[in-house]
Amino acid sequence: MLCCGALGRYWHKADMRVFRQGLKESGYIEGENVAIEYRWAEGQFERLPALAGDLVRRQISVIASAEGAIAAFAVKAATATIPIVFVISDDPVRLGLVASLARPVGNLTGINFVSAELAAKRLELLHELVPGAKRVALLVNPADTTNTETMLREVVPAGRSIGWQIQVLNADTSGAIDAAFSTFERERPDALFVGSSAFYTSRRVQLVQLTARHAIPAAYVGRQFAEIGGLMSYGANLTDAWRQLGIYTGRVLKGAKPADLPVVQANKFEFVINHQTARMLGLTVPDKLLVAADEVIE
Repeated sequence: MLCCGALGRYWHKADMRVFRQGLKESGYIEGENVAIEYRWAEGQFERLPALAGDLVRRQISVIASAEGAIAAFAVKAATATIPIVFVISDDPVRLGLVASLARPVGNLTGINFVSAELAAKRLELLHELVPGAKRVALLVNPADTTNTETMLREVVPAGRSIGWQIQVLNADTSGAIDAAFSTFERERPDALFVGSSAFYTSRRVQLVQLTARHAIPAAYVGRQFAEIGGLMSYGANLTDAWRQLGIYTGRVLKGAKPADLPVVQANKFEFVINHQTARMLGLTVPDKLLVAADEVIE
């Protein structure tokens, strides 16, 4: 039986289910003709190199590196021979993970769901939804350096061009998120922009509940937030990205080389508005946004 490894900071049940679905589409079913060794750091980034090293020592056939450039770099540093399939939100060429999207070279390829690079569009949608905003808080995870650098590079100048005053808040733990929101008691922003981070996705209930408690309009990266009460989200269809991760992992198990598999860039993006939350915040959603939205949650 072939064996593949799955490494990431967080593996959600829904993610694993879709990943296994992609594997099945490639002809592999866990427990029948492939075994999967799962390793996740649970937000402790410093554990990733050791976890990657453990998978390499087991001499598995392929490593699926999930949820972020930090995990991908940890695996890349651990092996130059075992094939690696990654899922990241930033540009893998700019980061130096692959030589090019069409011809990755080396032992890495994967899926780029371009979440961080959609920040400017997300900001534009928030501006249309909350046109009277002047002060906007930007929440970023300092431990997720690549995503944070992209967010700061994209959001801060874009916000200033709109005429917004951008206040950057850092939070990389649950307690730090609470502390960031506590500052709103003294200096309340007109809106909140939550940066791209797997950690924030794992803490989405906490984030959505805090924004509701403070009655602050907020924009998020994915529909997972809007589905549980977040005002709006705009981002790639992550279900498709996870499925593609499984498909590519299966192709490598069949003998394909990462260098011959072009990096897949997400081309399905979703704009979701929670209309019920908008009404609770006293916001009138413009008709053009209601028409443009892929889903309006009532």
